[in-house]
Amino acid sequence: MTSPDVTAALDQLRAAVARVERGEGAEAAKVTPGRLAGSGRRTPQDFDEQSTKDSGVRSAKDQGERSAKDPYAVARAIVLRQLTNAPKTRQQLREVLAKRECPDDVADAVLDRMSEVGLVDDAAYAQMLVRSKQTGRGLARRALSHELRAKGVDDETAAEVLEAIDPGAERRRARQLVDKKLATMHGLEVAVQTRRLAGMLARKGYGGDVSWGVIRDALADAPEHRRD
Repeated sequence: MTSPDVTAALDQLRAAVARVERGEGAEAAKVTPGRLAGSGRRTPQDFDEQSTKDSGVRSAKDQGERSAKDPYAVARAIVLRQLTNAPKTRQQLREVLAKRECPDDVADAVLDRMSEVGLVDDAAYAQMLVRSKQTGRGLARRALSHELRAKGVDDETAAEVLEAIDPGAERRRARQLVDKKLATMHGLEVAVQTRRLAGMLARKGYGGDVSWGVIRDALADAPEHRRD
């Protein structure tokens, strides 16, 4: 289930990409993943260097003819289409361009330009992904690190984003998960409940230092285990 934060980011990103595709330039694309994450990045005046040499907005026919001949325009169109579906990391877009047999130098140039204007921002993407996975699935740092790596976020960027996670808030999420799961295991032996709860937290990336303390406290607070 998509969180409101991600939904809003997608809507605004699609609007920004649409404006760029119409030839309005990056200045019209005021809302980017970078801005949503508070990067404060300013959008350059000239999203497409070629557009600064032309007066007015090209017709759709002219753009199509240019795209058919210009590998940079082709790569740019591919990236913009990808971004209208969902925010993506530079590595994800790089892989898409490689599958489309885009030359490496062209891919790098286009992605560099997209990064300059904020349409490709791995740090903002990582922050959005972490918030979404924390809210929707209750994932902890270890699992979030795996998710970021799978999406192509580099280790340094991932480490900076994960460092901002509040340990106290993470422990509270673990307790919420345990309480919810424990409510479905009424009547089972304590050993069985403990094993299942520990397995659930491990799959979500919680370490043993957090898991066992949370499980112990939750079992002690459960009405069925309280001593009269």
